[in-house]
Amino acid sequence: MQPTTSQLVFNPTPTAFAVGVAFVVAVAGLAFMAWRRSGWRPIMGWLELLRVIIAVGIAITLLQPEWLETFKPQTRPVLAVLADVSGSMSTKDVIRGQEAIAREELVKPLIDEKLWSKLKERMDVVIEPFSPATTDGTDIHTALLGVLEKQPNLKSVVLISDGDWNLGQPPSQAATRLRMREVPVFAVPVGAETRLPDVELSSFDVPTFAVAGKPLRIPFVIDSSLPRDEVVVLEMKSTSGEIITKEVTLPAMSRYQDAIAWKPEKPGDVKLTLTIPKTPNERYPENNTQEAPLSVRKEQLKVLVIESFPRWEYRYLRNALERDPGVEVNCLLLHPGLGKMAAGRGYLDKFPKDEELTKFDVIFLGDVGVQKGQLTAEHCTALQKLVRDQAGGLVFMPGFHGFQASLQETPLADLLPVIWDAAQPRGWGSSSPGKFALTEAGMRSLLTKLEDTDEASARVWSTLPGFQWYAPALRAKAGSEVLATHGSESNQYGRLPLIVTKTYGAGKILFMGTDGAWRWRKGVEDKYHYRFWGQVVRWMAYQRNMSSGDKMRLFYSPDRPRTGDVLTLNANVMSLTGEPLREGAVIAQIEAPSGKVSSLRLLPAGEEAWGLFNGTFTPNEPGEHRVMLSCAEAGSSLETKISIQGTSREKRGQPARIDVLREIAQFTKGEVLDATKPQSIVDAIAAIPEAAFQERRLPLWAHPAWAGLLVVLLGVFWVGRKAAGVF
Repeated sequence: MQPTTSQLVFNPTPTAFAVGVAFVVAVAGLAFMAWRRSGWRPIMGWLELLRVIIAVGIAITLLQPEWLETFKPQTRPVLAVLADVSGSMSTKDVIRGQEAIAREELVKPLIDEKLWSKLKERMDVVIEPFSPATTDGTDIHTALLGVLEKQPNLKSVVLISDGDWNLGQPPSQAATRLRMREVPVFAVPVGAETRLPDVELSSFDVPTFAVAGKPLRIPFVIDSSLPRDEVVVLEMKSTSGEIITKEVTLPAMSRYQDAIAWKPEKPGDVKLTLTIPKTPNERYPENNTQEAPLSVRKEQLKVLVIESFPRWEYRYLRNALERDPGVEVNCLLLHPGLGKMAAGRGYLDKFPKDEELTKFDVIFLGDVGVQKGQLTAEHCTALQKLVRDQAGGLVFMPGFHGFQASLQETPLADLLPVIWDAAQPRGWGSSSPGKFALTEAGMRSLLTKLEDTDEASARVWSTLPGFQWYAPALRAKAGSEVLATHGSESNQYGRLPLIVTKTYGAGKILFMGTDGAWRWRKGVEDKYHYRFWGQVVRWMAYQRNMSSGDKMRLFYSPDRPRTGDVLTLNANVMSLTGEPLREGAVIAQIEAPSGKVSSLRLLPAGEEAWGLFNGTFTPNEPGEHRVMLSCAEAGSSLETKISIQGTSREKRGQPARIDVLREIAQFTKGEVLDATKPQSIVDAIAAIPEAAFQERRLPLWAHPAWAGLLVVLLGVFWVGRKAAGVF
């Protein structure tokens, strides 16, 4: 490459220049005096001239001479125009006149080749869209870093976006790389910085299945950015033709959570659609609807009630469960001290074997313990495994005999959700009836819903007939949830817990700290008593009955999975002999709606796992996924469907994140420009100084050849003085 110009340049400092001049003048004066003392001998004249030349060379060295060559750049600079084309760019929040247009409409003039024609004379203009709607996300970091790596001569970047990044690394990391390369970013924000009036149905949590003839409550969440409260009538339609409406008041600039009630009458697969009507001031009605599939089934839950003496709580509970058409009840009434167990329809003559115990969905453990004629340590271990590995439910229902205090020395101690008062194992009695007090969690829980609305349900709990005995529970354990406490009694830990729930392994636990629920029938018969225990049984058996076959059962969490969630698949598998399988190959073939099939091997949950196999899977597609479960050791297979709800990272109707773009521009020493003025954007780029010529400097003062020349001249001068007879 030929240089455009070549020249010798000096880089003197005032001090170096003054020292150099003074040095040369001093040496010249000494040389003149030496020549005169020699009688003007010619040889001495030449030697002294050489002395002056050497001094001038040393002075020149102090001025740091360099040979400077300049080169004109052989490649043209590049301007990259990055345009965001993600899903959020379809948000209509750009006001033009009297109407709102989509952000992407404002971008179109900015990516027109004609707009940048003026700059193409001095630079190459590259227009690149990034984060297309098919990727469901905006990755500004990758867009900036990608153009930096592809364009070695990148001069500047014009970033047109709403700033709503939700994929990849933070854009500030790419901005750091751009600043190191001295590449400014001119940010062009698109969209309103404040959210326009909108109502969004952000959640519609339809369960996996429902039971025909049983009420179903479906929670939903609505986000409102309306400037004032708005009364709307929600409409839920099913493909079976039913329409349910609910009037709600949406609070201004807030979130509303509630549930809509529905009672499916017939079994079958239906699709539910919840719709919010368009409000007068709403700008974006496209997010007012969600739909989800639901399987309506007939049910037959198996319940085992274990009790010592036939107290009133036991009698009314057994009666309530037997009258429920969806529940099959077996009882184990021990009668300690009589030497025999109760017999009759539905009664067991001994504690079930392992393979028989696994068939029960829920176990009610009454006033029993580890004593002669009651339970054994092996029985407690079997109950623990049923809950932990088989997703069973266990209800602790202590009584005034205090037999459950002996369970503290068994594996069931870990399942009990409360700390037991060892000083008062038989509990507390009172002549005046006690009352339940619902906690905040209890007011929201589906277990304690005795009426269709939260307000009506709370009123019912405040008027329920009281209880005259309560269990010796000091406080709830960590990780449990207290639904109800004693209305008046408390200790150093606060109100005494009476209704407490927790999860243990794959199953659920409930603690009922009184034996007076049977009194709720006073004046209303079975209205509240039956409803409460029916809700308890179905809540505990929900996971176990997601999908079940002859020798296999599949349940998963979360029970309302969304795309991107880690879905944990749990399978209970029985061997050919009917016992829980401990070792084996359990294979899950998962077919996505697109037809793509993934294979997953479920592994034993542990060495002591009781027929439980699990594995994880992350769905990326919304819709129904077909799952085929098979196990050669069990000689059985199971086929079911899992509905995956779609979650879009690209939220339409959200405000633009102009602060993100402002930070990128500031960090890279760029500017924030107005998207409505395309020509001003071009002018700002045109004002960038052209690339300076490249320079190559050769520092002569530090070059070895220059140092060698001075050494040679000094040698010649020294030898000449000796030859002239000067010592």
